Amino acid sequence: MKLTVIGGGSTYTPELVDGFARLRDQLPIDELWLVDPDAERRRLVGGVARRMFAHAGHPGTVHVTDDVVAGVSDADAVMFQLRIGGQAARQQDETWPHEVCCIGQETTGPGGFAKALRTVPVVLEYADLVREHAKPDAWIVDFTNPVGIVTRALLQAGHRAVGLCNVAIGFQRRFAREFDVAPEAVRLDHVGLNHLTWERGVHVLSDDGTERDVLSELLAADTGALDRMAESVHMPADLIRLQHAVPSYYLRYFYSHDVVLEEQLHERTRAEAVIDTERALLEKYADPSVVTKPAELEERGGAYYSEAAIDVLSSILGDRGDVQVLNVRNDGTFPFLPDDHVIEVPARVTRQAITPLPVEPLAPDMAGLVAHVAGYERLALEAAVHGGRDRVLRAMWAHPLVGQVDKAERLTDLLLAANADHIPWARGARSGDFLMGAR
Repeated sequence: MKLTVIGGGSTYTPELVDGFARLRDQLPIDELWLVDPDAERRRLVGGVARRMFAHAGHPGTVHVTDDVVAGVSDADAVMFQLRIGGQAARQQDETWPHEVCCIGQETTGPGGFAKALRTVPVVLEYADLVREHAKPDAWIVDFTNPVGIVTRALLQAGHRAVGLCNVAIGFQRRFAREFDVAPEAVRLDHVGLNHLTWERGVHVLSDDGTERDVLSELLAADTGALDRMAESVHMPADLIRLQHAVPSYYLRYFYSHDVVLEEQLHERTRAEAVIDTERALLEKYADPSVVTKPAELEERGGAYYSEAAIDVLSSILGDRGDVQVLNVRNDGTFPFLPDDHVIEVPARVTRQAITPLPVEPLAPDMAGLVAHVAGYERLALEAAVHGGRDRVLRAMWAHPLVGQVDKAERLTDLLLAANADHIPWARGARSGDFLMGAR
């Protein structure tokens, strides 16, 4: 089996390699190809990846290259984990929206929109190379944010693709610890859009094979579980009780926008913290004695990313037909959204298709927010694919975190100015001039 990672120079990659080494029986890789334009990252990340495989006794070989065609040729599956413009672009995404009193965040709001504009054209170019050179039935697994928009771009262009996020698997592990069961014994009613999701049910499998929904136990006022969960998602316990659902951390940007903005104005950005973490990680990767995943990698984010990736890859390549939470076509799951919109729900995975399972109707407050953000996402993808200031302005205005024309005008100007080097139509250059940075 040949597996290729586009953006393989990411400091995330040893997290993947660790999972590949531990779970080799589940996903038997013969060749792992790491594709990245940065020679130093290829050397450092490729080196530690080879040592990790050797230390674990993994028989597979690790290849590093900046040649995308060589990397994807005859691949069984290709993972995308790109960050166009690197952490410097992320730093801008997290700061210029503050000039208009909007949150700065890399996957949602104005900053997330900027990331989509930079990312979608590049992803589509690489996906065309995958279709041309990988195996005919190869799948693309996208971990590149904003995952919902990027995955819809891939599906709209006719690629075999699925979006992957680690939020659901993180919740699964958290609930497993809370109720002292194995992660495999926890099944979630996870619904929404990427980075806009709720857990509406938490089902725990008992030893006798029966399931019980433990969410009511979690929400009971006389236990500490609710407070612990509220603290973990940084939102009030009363909100969780009122919705009878656990929102993902990312809903904080909507439910507590002004509080988050005030915090951001007085704290260092996440990009600055990640830059420091990446510097420390790359120093670790350069050390020839490092043969396992460094502890500092936990500070980078992406917890359980390797397990989630291995689950979906082994399900696709092994045609297992099991159920996982993924970003897939709506196809009627949410009747108020178009069929071709991408949602994040439990889906059945086979080699030929990934199909969303039916879900209970969303509560009006959830459905309203999902519909609003989905409208923005569709306009954002139009802007990313076709370009033009008017398309950017309309999508910006449509985002529920903006919603005002004067703000949208100013934010559009700030976005285009900050991203002139990465948006081809804004600078009159070809999309091939993009620089690919590791996720």
